[in-house]
Amino acid sequence: MKELRAPLMEAEVRRLRASVEVVVSGIVYTARDMAHRRLCQSIDRGEGLPIDLEGAILYFVGPTPARPSQVIGAAGPTTSARMDAFSPKLIAHGLRAMIGKGYRSEEVRQALIQYGAVHLSTLGGAGALLSRHIVRAEIVAYEDLGTEAIRKLEVVDFPVIVAYDAAGGSVYDGATLSGV
Repeated sequence: MKELRAPLMEAEVRRLRASVEVVVSGIVYTARDMAHRRLCQSIDRGEGLPIDLEGAILYFVGPTPARPSQVIGAAGPTTSARMDAFSPKLIAHGLRAMIGKGYRSEEVRQALIQYGAVHLSTLGGAGALLSRHIVRAEIVAYEDLGTEAIRKLEVVDFPVIVAYDAAGGSVYDGATLSGV
């Protein structure tokens, strides 16, 4: 099992290969469709971003509200393809990894190769289990979006696999799971 600590360096990301099991620790930001749209609009207008994308990981999640003794509610991944129109622009601005579920477009795959980034996948339907790996959560941007606001998460041993790597490999292209 490979361990990654966010923020990520391009060299370490370029060494990852599709199907490798990984645990992520450090800072991860949440962002779904509307947050992606706003980030890209800010880039298009030449404005500063509310988060630093350099080496960042975005988790495609809209968590449920936390119960009184919890840091966060269920936090399972959303369908990654919904972010495909925005991801290449964010990758070009330093985004190093994304966490979601499902397939990515050819444009996203090419951006991963060009800029040295990866797409990580985690278990859909396991939001309650995944939330146990989140030890801190705070809204840092776009609070008006509710569950889709950008949150800064501190994660510990968050389980993922490399679904698409920076060399063009894909777990969906016939790769098998390994611990290497």
